[in-house]
Amino acid sequence: MEGPPPPSSPGKIGPNAVTQLVLALRDSGFNGISTSKFTSANLAAWLTHPPTVMVDERDVVRLHNIVRAAMPREMADALMTEAGKRTADYLLAHRIPRFVQFILKHLPTYMAAIILVSAIRHHAWTFAGSGRFKTHSGSPTIFEIIGNPLCGGGPSTTPACLWHAAVFLRLFQVLVSPHTSVIETECEATGCDCCRFIVDWRPNRRAKLCN
Repeated sequence: MEGPPPPSSPGKIGPNAVTQLVLALRDSGFNGISTSKFTSANLAAWLTHPPTVMVDERDVVRLHNIVRAAMPREMADALMTEAGKRTADYLLAHRIPRFVQFILKHLPTYMAAIILVSAIRHHAWTFAGSGRFKTHSGSPTIFEIIGNPLCGGGPSTTPACLWHAAVFLRLFQVLVSPHTSVIETECEATGCDCCRFIVDWRPNRRAKLCN
């Protein structure tokens, strides 16, 4: 199924795509990134006053690209993953009611997954921006973002959407099954037609990457 149609360009993305990355950067001591890089991109204000409302996806892309370009790939990936986990933790603490979380945790896994997938699909505009979000429910569940604005900052030899994958992983591990894995098997940064995430809560299952 497909989520709500994306907004007219330029799209907007939820503030946590910025706020949680900035907080992760602060906690890491900025990993040697000079603040002048943010100043030259007109993003320095976010370092002290992260946004609290929806923001232009183009500014979010610039922020993510600065981080990716300024440090080794492994370090940038770890930072994006941490920011995604923090984003999910924020949603769990402030956006998903406690009673809903209680119900999901006590439902059969497949039922909890169906409900969570529906909620993610209806809020896709907050993380997909101008991209199109599609879901394929089942075991495994498949998420696709076509035209993903946050996709990696350029050509890559490996899937680059660590922030998205970490958000999905944390939500499913907390609300559906702690055994959940999320693998980005296709990524527009590697030349694929979409960014595809395989969400699976069954052990010993391997997803194939696109060639």
